Amino acid sequence: MNSGRAWVFGDNVDTDVLAPGKYMKSGIDEMARHCLEAVEPGFAGSVRSGDVVVGRRNFGTGSSREQAPQALKHLGVAALVAESFAGLFYRNALNLGLPAVVCADAGRIRDGDRVRVDPEAGRIENLSTGQTLACEPIPAHLMQMLRDGGLMPHLEKRLARQRETGESRL
Repeated sequence: MNSGRAWVFGDNVDTDVLAPGKYMKSGIDEMARHCLEAVEPGFAGSVRSGDVVVGRRNFGTGSSREQAPQALKHLGVAALVAESFAGLFYRNALNLGLPAVVCADAGRIRDGDRVRVDPEAGRIENLSTGQTLACEPIPAHLMQMLRDGGLMPHLEKRLARQRETGESRL
């Protein structure tokens, strides 16, 4: 994975901050323009493809809206790192093809650090400080889903393979 800027946030960043409810009917472009504006007004306009969002505890708490990780992915965020994630948010991120890595030492990453996340190995390299942080690796079956682009592309790929081989189960 390429390196990117770390955008660091605190505990309990909720889905309404990531995908504000008043923009839910506006489409992903409009919603993404307001992602995290309540806590970092310049985020959506400044985040770049390959950047990494870092949280502390319970990142993605709140509703189960899949638009929260979708807005981050739409803006080009390459990975999420947090001490812990809300369960539904975590799975929604992975289902949408956005790596979410649990790292007990996420608090050691400073806003603006350049980081490289290896979700398969369970490692974060902080290129600004030279530190390497251990984290929970994403299991192989979920890494394959991420490589395929998320749950739907992964299932489509598997179904196509089954049609070719005559296999009858997912």
